[in-house]
Amino acid sequence: MLFEQFKNILIIILLIAVVISAFLGEINDALVIFIIVLFAAGLGFIQEYRAERAIQALKKMAAPLASVLRNAEEIDVPSREIVPGDIILVRTGDRIPADARILESHNLRTDEAALTGESMPIEKSDATINGEVGIADRVNMILTGTAAVYGRGKAVVVGTGKNTEFGNIASMLSEVKAEKTPLQINLDRMGKWIAVGALTLCFVLAVMGIIRGHEPLEMLIWGVSLAVAAVPEALPAVVTISLAIGVNRMVKRHALIRKLPAVETLGCTTIICSDKTGTMTQDQMTLKKIYISGKIVEITGVGYEPKGAFYHGDKLIDHTKDADLLKFLKSTNLCTDTKLYTEDNVWKIKGDPTEGAFIVAGKKAGLETDQICRAYPRIGEMPFTSESKRMTAVYREPEGTIAYSNGAAEVILNSCDYIYRDGNEIKLETNEKSQIVDIIHGMAGEALRVLATAYKRLPDTFQMDDSLNNGMVLVGLGGMIDPPRPEVKHSIQTCDQAGIKTVMITGDHKLTAVAIAKELGILKQGLAVTGTEIDKIGQQEFEKMVEQIEVYARVSPQHKLRVVEALARHGHVVAMTGDGINDAPALKKADIGIAMGIKGTDVTKEAAEMILTDDNFASIVAAVEEGRAIFGNIKKYLVYLLSCNIGEILLMATVILGGPLIGIGAGILPLIAIQILYVNLATDGLPALALSIDPHSKNIMKEKPRPRQQTIFTRPVISYMLLIGIWTCIAPLIVFSWALHSGKGLIEAQCLCFVTLIVIQFFNAFNCRSLDKSLFNLGVRQNRWLIAAVLWELCLLLVVVYLPVLQSSFNTYALDGIDWIIALISASSILLVAEVYKIIYRKKAAI
Repeated sequence: MLFEQFKNILIIILLIAVVISAFLGEINDALVIFIIVLFAAGLGFIQEYRAERAIQALKKMAAPLASVLRNAEEIDVPSREIVPGDIILVRTGDRIPADARILESHNLRTDEAALTGESMPIEKSDATINGEVGIADRVNMILTGTAAVYGRGKAVVVGTGKNTEFGNIASMLSEVKAEKTPLQINLDRMGKWIAVGALTLCFVLAVMGIIRGHEPLEMLIWGVSLAVAAVPEALPAVVTISLAIGVNRMVKRHALIRKLPAVETLGCTTIICSDKTGTMTQDQMTLKKIYISGKIVEITGVGYEPKGAFYHGDKLIDHTKDADLLKFLKSTNLCTDTKLYTEDNVWKIKGDPTEGAFIVAGKKAGLETDQICRAYPRIGEMPFTSESKRMTAVYREPEGTIAYSNGAAEVILNSCDYIYRDGNEIKLETNEKSQIVDIIHGMAGEALRVLATAYKRLPDTFQMDDSLNNGMVLVGLGGMIDPPRPEVKHSIQTCDQAGIKTVMITGDHKLTAVAIAKELGILKQGLAVTGTEIDKIGQQEFEKMVEQIEVYARVSPQHKLRVVEALARHGHVVAMTGDGINDAPALKKADIGIAMGIKGTDVTKEAAEMILTDDNFASIVAAVEEGRAIFGNIKKYLVYLLSCNIGEILLMATVILGGPLIGIGAGILPLIAIQILYVNLATDGLPALALSIDPHSKNIMKEKPRPRQQTIFTRPVISYMLLIGIWTCIAPLIVFSWALHSGKGLIEAQCLCFVTLIVIQFFNAFNCRSLDKSLFNLGVRQNRWLIAAVLWELCLLLVVVYLPVLQSSFNTYALDGIDWIIALISASSILLVAEVYKIIYRKKAAI
């Protein structure tokens, strides 16, 4: 990691300059350059090392222990010791340590959302499956990286490590080639241009100096010094510092960056491909609607936190006085084995999410299920199965023995002969059944999962068989959904304003995905397709329509890769968010992979460039904002630095190549080598660093993303740098020429040129805070670090000018008031030049 910091053409040139300067006896120059190199490389190393350490802190083993049968005894062993052929025992809450074939299943259900994107637990069985089926439909298999959420089971291990579905996806990552970010490409290209151009020009100027009569050794030292000044040695440091500061700000906003340059890439992101389950939604089933006594009751609140109210239309329902509502909640809550609890002030469930939705709704109405269960013991039950699609529990209550049943809406409805309405049991007529079926379909059309609950009074003695489920009394219907995160909709709106398109890519059902996408504002006028539909589309046709697709449902990891690659071929900078194992290959292929820190799997985190520590989609918007701000500040720094360097080189070139034409002797130089180095350090150091942390514009998230191929050096940027660079040459040159022709000596003229050049670059630093907005509109007080940097450098300049021990080394003398007035007026003229440019730029932009 440390050596990687030195794989940069600018760093290599600087190290060569260090060796040459030291060899020629310029120990001070060599030491200064070497310190800057170490500073840049060390900072980059420390930041990347800290990022990797933070990732290590996030990692957790998926299944540290597993229960196995060995020598006919159940023992716990480290999951890494599991081998094919082992018999593993799985219970509610266990992490699955290996891919295994079910031998026995007692209502076993597993949460496979991390692997398949399916938000609902999958019921497992030992049944034989004929033909080839997808991962999500292999109900006789349990898979590594998933978890048992209900029941228990026994299975034989058939695959471990890379020979699992988890491992197959992990191995796909090695087939995905990591691409450089736009910032890396821009900086590498720019570094080569600057290095080649600067070295060539410095060589030419040094040779011309020798031709004009200077000593070869003198011009070699002078040429090396000018090369050091021309090559922006602070570039790696400032870029690294800008990215590091951005990383620190982003950590506070719940985003952890694994690679420093990746943070900038967010700033030019055009499309975010986001998983739904757990990323845009809360991964917490919530009861939204209830149908009781011929009316629809809506429930407020989301997730497992038991806060909310019950409404019929706009009317608030007093749940303590609504017998039908209380009957529904009691019926659904008694027919469940799920528990609601708090941990670290966060509400959670242990058990099935569907049952959890009913428990939370009951809690909102003040129903204490645990107390009821303690008062009325459960004396029998018929567990949920995929065949029956219902669960029935029998309780002994004061009014007698009652069986309660929850299950699929149409299954429960077909077993009912009566309906509970206004506290009475009424005969359920055929036409009313038809109306209820329409309501079921209506709720399903809203992407709600619809269940029904019913009860039946039993005699004191009864048989636990299917007869329990006949002639029941329908209490009502419940429609539930995995709700979106409340802040996601606003985040997507912000992305829309910023010119960033959000695309949902999920393994969930199309109907659910479309409903969530519409609610969040993702699906507007675009298309929604499934993985099966994608498979039927040719590659060329798919690439033509990929930009119109806004929702992908029931997709596999291969589909996600195909989507990301197709978008990239259209020139998009793609960010991929997700928390499941199935997201990892697409995260690796995308320009920016964003993993979830809490629910994200280890494979996903390793594939990602950024991790959201709070699993909050809204943090992505903050990351995009920081990315744009960082790139903007890097551009400010580069414009400032290079316009100053252009001015310095033009000043030297003008005097050496055309000195006699402007009345300056052939053997005269405007600055000596040590003055060039000091100008470089004074202007390229703290002021440049201060620009790298300049406050960003309030409208930064209303600007469109930069085109993928657009470099930092656009036409307006180049025009500004050339104009300011030329004026940075002209103003000190006029002062230098005036000093020589007004009777001052060469040292005095060089000192005035030296001071004017430094001060004009200080003024330029304030100009570079914006290339289009007037400095007088921006103000100078917003960036206090820049003010402090300039004041500090001015103090150092005064020391160099007035301290006698330094005057001989720097060719300076004690300037009087007139000298300062001339230098300040000449230097401040750059403010007027920049303001004129900005006025012209704004007028052209408005056309």
